[in-house]
Amino acid sequence: MDENLSRGYCQLNSPQVGRKWKGGISSRDNITPPRDPCSCVYLSLVLAGAGFLLPYNSFITAVDFYQGRYPGSTIIFDMSLTYIVVAFVSVIINNALIEALRMPVRITFGYILSFFTLMMIALCDLWLQLFTLDVAYFITLIAVGVVAVGSTVQQSSFYGYTSMLPKRYTQAVMTGESLAGVLVSTNRILTKALLRDERLNTVIFFGVSIATLVACFVVFHVSRRSNFVTFYVTLCQGNSERRDDKRKRLTSRPSYTEDVDLQDQAGGPRYGVLVIQSPATTPSESNRAFQPEEQSALTHAPSLTTCDDEAHLTETADIIFSKTNNYTVTFSTWSAIKRGLITRYEVSRSVWPYMLSICLAYFVTLCLFPGIESEIISCRLGTWMPVIMMAAFNASDVVGKILASIPHDWSRARLVLCTFCRVLCVPLLMLCTTPRIHPVISGEAWPIIFSLLLGLSNGYFGSVPMILAPTHVPDEQREICGNIMTLSYSFGLTAGSAAAYALDYLLDPITGSVRDRCSTLTPDLNATTPIHVTQFLSTQLPV
Repeated sequence: MDENLSRGYCQLNSPQVGRKWKGGISSRDNITPPRDPCSCVYLSLVLAGAGFLLPYNSFITAVDFYQGRYPGSTIIFDMSLTYIVVAFVSVIINNALIEALRMPVRITFGYILSFFTLMMIALCDLWLQLFTLDVAYFITLIAVGVVAVGSTVQQSSFYGYTSMLPKRYTQAVMTGESLAGVLVSTNRILTKALLRDERLNTVIFFGVSIATLVACFVVFHVSRRSNFVTFYVTLCQGNSERRDDKRKRLTSRPSYTEDVDLQDQAGGPRYGVLVIQSPATTPSESNRAFQPEEQSALTHAPSLTTCDDEAHLTETADIIFSKTNNYTVTFSTWSAIKRGLITRYEVSRSVWPYMLSICLAYFVTLCLFPGIESEIISCRLGTWMPVIMMAAFNASDVVGKILASIPHDWSRARLVLCTFCRVLCVPLLMLCTTPRIHPVISGEAWPIIFSLLLGLSNGYFGSVPMILAPTHVPDEQREICGNIMTLSYSFGLTAGSAAAYALDYLLDPITGSVRDRCSTLTPDLNATTPIHVTQFLSTQLPV
């Protein structure tokens, strides 16, 4: 590392910049970015995306256990709304406090919160059963809310994190989100098929989810230290450590003459950390700031700017120089907040069609999944029906996110229109549930096909806006863009969860468990056992 860089001054656009990156800070145009060997970083982000949604998916995928434990309740709707409302509030707070904690700290906090919450539910509620049913119901909802805080902090941080990487890495996180559903659904199908005891297989189900969460945590911290990630994060000025270092350098005591010499001079190199601007000030302005006896010893320079040729990140401060070449720096908190709000407004103006698209996509999805889909009854499959419906949605959602990685020239208007067309899924799945005993669209095959369609379109149109939005803002605004898109995503989730209650209200009242409701249709069901899922899949579903 050269002398200037070690002192905090980075020479920009210099012909001496090396061709290969070795950990320093240099121009994007004059270096060769590190490679992602064997797509290890990509795969780690896929696993990371699975990690922050895995806790919530573990709760809603155990739908068969919770519906049997609380028959006639709206437990799945309550879980969904609790998670989404808490997540929405957490996103707003996270956007406001994004600078307070470093990105790795925020992500680690989310993992730890989710880990201990799942452990508490698995041991205290499911295994030891320390609570009554009424208390356990509310503890479950509180656990979902706590998981929502951790997951949302992680999600918002990961999207800001991947916005600083090439755009395919944003798609990796989205694929991981869907992969979480597939992993959890596979886990649930295996534990339910292998063990008949519902409580025991649910405890083991949560145990496997906890082990997967730990693996995600370890892989993330290994991958973020790679040269590939470090290069792009450093280049976009995305980590808080560099900004903190700059502020620390501003509070040091360099020579005033030396700093002035670092400004652009005719024929000299251009440096970019300290550029002192000294517009003329009137004596009256100085009189307002200092006492008369101090004025003779002070020179007032109203602003100092920290420049970075890559990120164009600027911070302003008031600097006061004395004859001893010492100065102090004061940053206005209100000015920083104001600049942050203005920046977010400017970013929103650039990407609002993508904000609308992702909001619409997840609004439609949360209207139907997981609430309405969990209410579709199959007297042949019994408690397997909601598990299969969720597995179908999660599997097709992964396919949709993979298809979203294929480049396509989407115009903004066409993207919004296609996303809006997903509203057609709402009446189709509603006809599969109403009336509850004799639905308009009966049978098991059609609901599963509609669930596949809902998941496929959700995966695609939920990913494309998030991938394209960061390409329409400057590099230094990409992390903010990722957080704003997450805010729009959360708004769609919240509105969709609330709308799901309205759709459920249109259905007949819930009476008893699936077996009780089917006994109304088939009186002799109490003397028989519902068909096993493997027998049904081999004989009934279309190939």
